Amino acid sequence: MKLVRFEYGGRVRAGIVEDGRIRDAGESVLHPDPGDVVARVEDVRLLAPVASPGKIVCVGLNYRDHAKESGQPIPESPILFAKFTTSVIGPGDAIRIPSFATQVDYEAELGVVIGSKACAVSTQDALSHVLGYTCVNDVSARDLQFADGQWARGKSLDTFCPIGPWIVTRDEIPDPQRLGIRCVLNGEVLQNSSTEQMVFSVAELVSFISQGITLEPGDVIATGTPPGVGFARTPPVFLKPGDTVRVEIDSIGALENSVEGS
Repeated sequence: MKLVRFEYGGRVRAGIVEDGRIRDAGESVLHPDPGDVVARVEDVRLLAPVASPGKIVCVGLNYRDHAKESGQPIPESPILFAKFTTSVIGPGDAIRIPSFATQVDYEAELGVVIGSKACAVSTQDALSHVLGYTCVNDVSARDLQFADGQWARGKSLDTFCPIGPWIVTRDEIPDPQRLGIRCVLNGEVLQNSSTEQMVFSVAELVSFISQGITLEPGDVIATGTPPGVGFARTPPVFLKPGDTVRVEIDSIGALENSVEGS
């Protein structure tokens, strides 16, 4: 099942996508209540599937080759950081680059949406707390990130967390470690890998985070990015106004955003 938030007829609603049509699902994607078909997907504006996550927990250096291209050792335990909820935008929205950020990078990531409270859960039980999966672009201002010496500001500027286009429920993706993942910039594939290359699996991440940080319904975990990011290329490739960046994940779909100056 594909769960969406959408704007149609001046209203914001939750919905279920079936055969290219959207069935009204009430007020929340976390508790869908299927109703009548209201529109076709192409006739509505899709929004970020989670309006305002309580937490956006991100994982650094979680693909082996990305750690290598970054000049960092493979982590012995997950490296966690956070993005602020004001950074969230949806499919089709513009990533806005402020004038003080000159090295803005893309990062295609598998997003995990929590469906039920997870506190100190085991790896074996972790996936039962997952509602489903989505695409995330962990947009990063590298100049700010590296200059600050920590990641909060460079990762959390407004519009720097595109999420979408929908949540594919857990039952449709029995193994989240077997998904192709790509980032396409202006038609060129710059990241192309598989979630099987993760250092720590989705189940391991949910369990690890839940030890001391309670995960709640609607929280989002961004599980790390594969190799091919812009700052590690020769020459570097950074986002600029006029670009179109697209995150693709097999069995989920594609999240596409334009880039603008601000």
